[in-house]
Amino acid sequence: MSLFKARDWWSTALGEKEEFDQGCLCVADVDNSGSGQDKITVGSYMGYLRIFNPHPVKPGDGMQAEDLLLEVQLRDSVLQVEVGKFVSKLCVYAVSGTLGNVEHGNQYQIKLMYEHNLQRTACNMTYGPFGGVKGRDLICIQSMDGMLMLFEQESYAFGRFLPGFLLPGPLTYSSRTDSFITVSSCQQVESYKYQVLAFATDADERQETEQQKLSSGKRLVMDWVLNIGEQALDICVVSFNQTSSVFVLGERNFFCLKDNGQIRFMKKLDCSPSCFLPYCSVSEGTINTLVGNHNNMLHVYQDVTLKWATQLPHIPVAVKVGNLQDLKGVIVTLSDSGHLQCSYLGTDPSLFQAPKVESREINYEELDREMKKLQKIIKESTKTQDILPRSEKDYDDLRITAEVSPDLDVVSQAIDSEVRAEAVPSVTVKITLQSRLAVQKTKLSICVQPPLALTHDQFIFDDIESCESKVVALSVFLKGNCPPAELEGSAVASYSTPTDLNPEGIPRVARCKFRLPLRLICFPAQPSKTANHKLTIDTNKPPVSLVNLFPDFADQSDEDQVNVLGFQFLTGSRITLLASKTSQRYRIQSEQLEDLWLITKELTFRLEEYFKKQNSKDFTCTFSGSVPLQEYFELIDRHFEVEHVLALSNSCERGAYGFTGQVIQVVMILCALSTLCLWTGADHNLALNSSLIHIILMLRLNAEKFEELLSERAIQFRAIERRLLTRFKDKTPAPLQHLDTLLEGTYRQIIALADAAEENQTNMFQAFTKLKSATQLVIMLISLWQKLSTDQVAILEATFLPLMQDTQELGWEESVDAAISHLLRTCLSKSSKEQALTLTSQLSIPKDTSRLKKHITLLCDRLAKGGRLCLSTDTNIQQTMVMPGGCTPIPESDLEERTGVQDSTTMFTSHRHLTKQKSKTDFPQGALEEAEKP
Repeated sequence: MSLFKARDWWSTALGEKEEFDQGCLCVADVDNSGSGQDKITVGSYMGYLRIFNPHPVKPGDGMQAEDLLLEVQLRDSVLQVEVGKFVSKLCVYAVSGTLGNVEHGNQYQIKLMYEHNLQRTACNMTYGPFGGVKGRDLICIQSMDGMLMLFEQESYAFGRFLPGFLLPGPLTYSSRTDSFITVSSCQQVESYKYQVLAFATDADERQETEQQKLSSGKRLVMDWVLNIGEQALDICVVSFNQTSSVFVLGERNFFCLKDNGQIRFMKKLDCSPSCFLPYCSVSEGTINTLVGNHNNMLHVYQDVTLKWATQLPHIPVAVKVGNLQDLKGVIVTLSDSGHLQCSYLGTDPSLFQAPKVESREINYEELDREMKKLQKIIKESTKTQDILPRSEKDYDDLRITAEVSPDLDVVSQAIDSEVRAEAVPSVTVKITLQSRLAVQKTKLSICVQPPLALTHDQFIFDDIESCESKVVALSVFLKGNCPPAELEGSAVASYSTPTDLNPEGIPRVARCKFRLPLRLICFPAQPSKTANHKLTIDTNKPPVSLVNLFPDFADQSDEDQVNVLGFQFLTGSRITLLASKTSQRYRIQSEQLEDLWLITKELTFRLEEYFKKQNSKDFTCTFSGSVPLQEYFELIDRHFEVEHVLALSNSCERGAYGFTGQVIQVVMILCALSTLCLWTGADHNLALNSSLIHIILMLRLNAEKFEELLSERAIQFRAIERRLLTRFKDKTPAPLQHLDTLLEGTYRQIIALADAAEENQTNMFQAFTKLKSATQLVIMLISLWQKLSTDQVAILEATFLPLMQDTQELGWEESVDAAISHLLRTCLSKSSKEQALTLTSQLSIPKDTSRLKKHITLLCDRLAKGGRLCLSTDTNIQQTMVMPGGCTPIPESDLEERTGVQDSTTMFTSHRHLTKQKSKTDFPQGALEEAEKP
């Protein structure tokens, strides 16, 4: 039992599918019983009027039949319910009771005293002794178009339009100042005197008493006005100690104002409010305020001090305080769905007493056995590295499957593709959702790796019934002008399963992956005899004809394609695949290292599928050549270096030229950078030693420069705008002093900078995509080289590919460097001295890539010496194994490491040398010449 939970004294649910608002609740002695006990009057938008007199037998009881005094359905909706001295009897509807002579109790009836047919749509109303009248209350109704209509009992008095009206706001009446107070759509609290309302009309228009016409009313003059800066939800006037205060509930604050509109105090609310009620605390001599919010909470404030907070079972739209069954201060709340509750604060005393525990002797041997058993369970659980526990269920409430069409679309669905090709193909993917149980709030999201794109990526379904299936179709195509790093996609469905305890549902997720065809991004082409980069994959099975492996690319009638195939990406790159006739080897060659990845992965995947169909379970692929770290490091440097050149050019241009010249120069350099990123020449001895990781790092630095320049130009643009507005508002014309020319020039500079930043972002994305492809290739070669297990390959992928995208806040270089440093310090460490090293906790853009290349080289060397990748630090004993011919041992001492890293070519042989050597041993000369025939 919580002390801060509202104690339920009496509650009930009103009707079915009825709606209520803040004006639908009223607590007062509606039948003039004279006993001082209030009744609860509730009206609904469905036209029902109900009067309750709760008297539960014990706190928390529901409604009994005799609690409902009256229930009647009116002809129109009930917008607001008030109790006052409207007629000589009681109110517009008079409630009378007849003493009962049987056990059914008293009988109550409602009688219509009078009614007014309104010519305008009503919004809300207020009442009071307008004009100082004694013994009776008058009614003021505000219409939706801003007209105040005043009624004196059975007669219509007059109507006035509010000045500057747009939307109606809350309305109340202050008897102390004889004023009507409302909040306009301009977020201003406005006060109008009743006398001003009464006399702001012509004498010939005062004759309308029974009906109001659309032309009645005049513009008024406000008594006072206060801008509160937010829309108001409710307004109320409270009189206490010969003074009155105006309370206004806003969207984020509630205000207390004096009679003249001055702010007495205000309170900023932490949650979005839904209703409030200021009331006088006679015992404490202060005014308290009840504030309900959308977090099912009811706060009690004394001025601006929070005195109490209590939890409600619903969101209140109206709150009142009344005296029910001799219980004073009962809080009555009403929700928008009709949950009516009477509650009080605090808690009941707990009468529970814990029973005495029987004393028994402790069996230490049994405790020792239990302790050993628990320690064994803990030790076994710490060995597994799963982040989330595996589910024991072999089924899901919602099963999701994806089916990729084996053929490309006849009519391509590619939209806004940037690929410079004659035709960009697309393929259809069908996603099927099969529900085992009834699920709700289902949202399907499909994701592919950029630069691939989808025609539709999100689908929203209503409630899916049991054993019902939903099928959606979409198309995938290549949108960016570079090959993707992955040909896999995923479909994720989020849904909720309702339960008895949680009708809203428990959120769950179902996921499936699908593989896209290689024909989506490339097409058959003539093989190329020359290439800069070549890789050889060894197998333990006889060679397979490429016609059988790639039937979608090879021509069955062409015998030359049995051992050689050509692939050309839509972006222009060409890759050649050769199969040896005598040995069990396959060679992939291309002009760029990163283009080898997709064909190599597709080759290994199709070989595994081919031998799986042949029921061959011992098929393996290996790689005995040298890992192309030198070419990989060139990609890393290219990613870093161009960004550095751009940063230097920005700083030089800022000091040597004007800003316009600087923007033009930056754009020119960016265009040159784009050409360099996409250039695929054969000369590796570039003057700038360009490489891909250098390019990406430089692009990140350049993005920071663009942000700084854009910020400076934006500040200058706003300053010029302020100067111009000051000149234009001046009554005395003054010369602009070329401010308009400066404004136009600054605008052009901002546009040029924005275009350059966007192009920089595009180049950064393309460079990172190429780096991801090359990184995937290096991971595959290392895994085939060292015959790593699936878990070790997963650790290697998490180390080299920790990010989905590269940004200037967190980039690939520092993330990979930190991950590799952690592996070298834990599972691949040589001694306890390396394990004691502490790594910096802050990641920042490095100055160069020498440290990263050194750590990558050390990682390969430790793996070559028998190191194994694992997440636990217990297994750090390295096993000795024979290194492949392409690797040279890394010096053990720090001095030798520093000297050795300066020239990485001494550790790993050049790839061209490897190619020449392999051409003599792996592939006979005659076989190669025969395979390379066009």
